[in-house]
Amino acid sequence: MTIASMTGFARIAGGAGAYSWAFELKSVNAKGFDLRLRLPQGFDPIEPEARRRLGEKLHRGTVYATLSAKREAESPEIRINQDLLGKLLAAVQGLDLPAGVAPARLDGLLALRGVVETVDAPESEAALDEARLGALKNLDDALDALVVMRRAEGAALGKMLEARLARIALLTQEADACPGRQPAAINARLRQAVEALCENTSLDLNRLHQEAAILAAKGDIREELDRLGTHASAAGALIAGGGPIGRKLDFLAQEMSREANTLSAKSNDAALTAIGMELRIEIEQFREQVQNVE
Repeated sequence: MTIASMTGFARIAGGAGAYSWAFELKSVNAKGFDLRLRLPQGFDPIEPEARRRLGEKLHRGTVYATLSAKREAESPEIRINQDLLGKLLAAVQGLDLPAGVAPARLDGLLALRGVVETVDAPESEAALDEARLGALKNLDDALDALVVMRRAEGAALGKMLEARLARIALLTQEADACPGRQPAAINARLRQAVEALCENTSLDLNRLHQEAAILAAKGDIREELDRLGTHASAAGALIAGGGPIGRKLDFLAQEMSREANTLSAKSNDAALTAIGMELRIEIEQFREQVQNVE
C-alpha cells in the first residue's frame, strides 16, 4: 500500500432518460476529515449512502463533493376547457349582432383566458430513482479517479520524504561523529575552563570539580542522538507500509524537532551547533511536507 496526498480532483458526468448530472470531487489539506456534500433538489435520499461511500475511501482532508443535475423539459400537455368553451359558444350564438359585426370565430374563443391550458408533463418517480442510482454509480467512478490522483501525488511525496529522512539520518551520524563531542575534546574544554577559574584562590576546588562533572553530564547528547535515529527509522517504516499515516508522521516530526532543539541547546561546540541547525531545517521541511499526507 502506498501513501496518498490529500489534494486531488475528479469529475464524472452521466445521464439517464430526461436527467443528466455530474459529480465533482475536490479535496484539499486538513487536520481531519471534513466532508462538504451538496446535492440538488430531488436527490436528498442518496445523501446517507453518498456520505458512507466517501468516508470508506477517504480518511483525511477537506472534501468538497458536489452533484449538479438537470431535467430536460418535455413537451407540455395541452388541455381545452370543454365546459368553458361550450358556455362561450352558447353565449355567442344567443347574441343579436348589429349590422357589420361578424360572429365570433373559434380561434378567437380559444385565445380567451382559461379556455386552453398547458400543463407540464408529470415527473416520473421511477425516472428519478434511476437518476439517483446513476448518480451513485458515477460517485464511485469519481471516487476511484480521485483516489488514483491522490496516490500518484502521494508516491512522489513519499520519495521526497524518504530523501529528507536519509538526510536527517546522515546529519545524526555526523553529529555523533563530531570531533567536538569526543571525550578528549570535552575534557580539554573543561580543563581550560577549570584552570581559568582556579586562578581565583577563594573558590573551593572540590566543589568546582563537582560542578564541572555535572555540566559535562548535562552537555551529553547521546540520548538525543539515539531518539533521533529511532524516530527517523519509525517514520521510514511508516512510509514503507503506506496507508493513512499523516497524523503519525506529523507526531514523529514534532518529536524529532524537539530532540534537534535539545541537541542544539546542549551543544558547546561550533561544528556541532552547525549540524544541529541543519538538522532543525531538514526536520522542519520534512514536517511541512508531511502536512500533505493523508
